[in-house]
Amino acid sequence: MKPEDIEKLNQASVKEFLAETHLARLGTANPKTAQPHVTPVWFDWDGECVYISAFISTRKAKEVGRNLRISVLIDIAEKDGPTRAVLFEGKAELLDDPAQVAPLARRIYAKYVGAEGIKAKDVSSWIVDPENRIIKLAPEHVYIWGW
Repeated sequence: MKPEDIEKLNQASVKEFLAETHLARLGTANPKTAQPHVTPVWFDWDGECVYISAFISTRKAKEVGRNLRISVLIDIAEKDGPTRAVLFEGKAELLDDPAQVAPLARRIYAKYVGAEGIKAKDVSSWIVDPENRIIKLAPEHVYIWGW
């Protein structure tokens, strides 16, 4: 990331926005046809990387496995306010080691369903499901608007 991107991401309002439970949109592309694919996902941002949980049997995970170039957009359009958005782009890494996947998945799911929600049978099973992967993106480019 460029120094100016890091500076933008360190703004308190942007950090707060990325910590909230907005849906992200993951953009992938089929490496054979170049057909884009955009899907809503849960995410976590740790200040350096975006993490997304995805089962390997899904189109998004399969496409990331074949084409690591992705985009992740987090945006909201408030009724009486500006559209605010953060767009990350770069080359992803597909994590498959359960020792890495489980704690990251737990953190992602807890963000959206809470500490009690991750104890639910279905959610807790996702954390350790052998198909679960983590898409990790250390962004090369960051675009921010609305602040």
